[in-house]
Amino acid sequence: MPLGPWRKKNKPTKEHLVDNEELSGGHAGAGTLSKSATNRAGLPPLPVNQRPKLVFHTQLAHGSPTGRIEGFTNVKELYAKIAEAFKISPPEILFCTLNTHKVDMDKLLGGQIGLEDFIFAHMKGRKKEVEVNKSEDALGLTITDNGAGYAFIKRIKEGSVMDGVKVVCVGDHVECINGCNIVGIRHYEVARMLKELPKDKLFTLSLVEPLKAFEMLEPRSKGVKSTDTKNSTGKGTLRLRSKGPVTVEEEPTEFEEKAVKKVDELLESYMGIRDTEL
Repeated sequence: MPLGPWRKKNKPTKEHLVDNEELSGGHAGAGTLSKSATNRAGLPPLPVNQRPKLVFHTQLAHGSPTGRIEGFTNVKELYAKIAEAFKISPPEILFCTLNTHKVDMDKLLGGQIGLEDFIFAHMKGRKKEVEVNKSEDALGLTITDNGAGYAFIKRIKEGSVMDGVKVVCVGDHVECINGCNIVGIRHYEVARMLKELPKDKLFTLSLVEPLKAFEMLEPRSKGVKSTDTKNSTGKGTLRLRSKGPVTVEEEPTEFEEKAVKKVDELLESYMGIRDTEL
């Protein structure tokens, strides 16, 4: 949740991420926009023929040639463009990461994307079903969603109930709870449903894990860490909004970044939610 005024500036950048919901106590750029769009918040985007084109490079996280995408203004349009580039179905995409093919929750694509960021799309892989005994009030999960209807696991708290269920991994899409399909439900509603499950009772989770290349298969403790060092070095950020046109904004100062991080941490600690607008 950015603080303070933002100025328009058409330069490349780093991203700031994403939305989530904490259970332990509790995604993306646009391919076209106009310079004047930064002053049109809340209004419909400009016609396509009036916007300069912004082109992004993308790959499928499990391996693929590099594709080029442009002309999107929200997460669903982004997934549609990626699907078109690789001739797949948009619902096959679970989430995207920036500048790494790994399931790295620190690199999730959220409401903002740097103009030089490389987009990796993680596709649906193996389905699995697991029975869990809710032996404590908190499961130790952080749930987020991709902005297009899929909730998935962002974090698993060490030593928690869910940490003991090794088949459940960071990045898994939560498809059903006790046989009830939850596709299309926002992450905070999914988190609430899990939190309200009765204690000391078994419940069933139907999950879909991200598709991985063979060389990417690692133990859970290692699979969520990224050693990639590639980061964009520019100053511009492309910001997606749930309403109104996308905008190019100047990268925040170090002080503003620290202030935003502090407020986010306080909200997540006391309210069990950390949700930036998609």
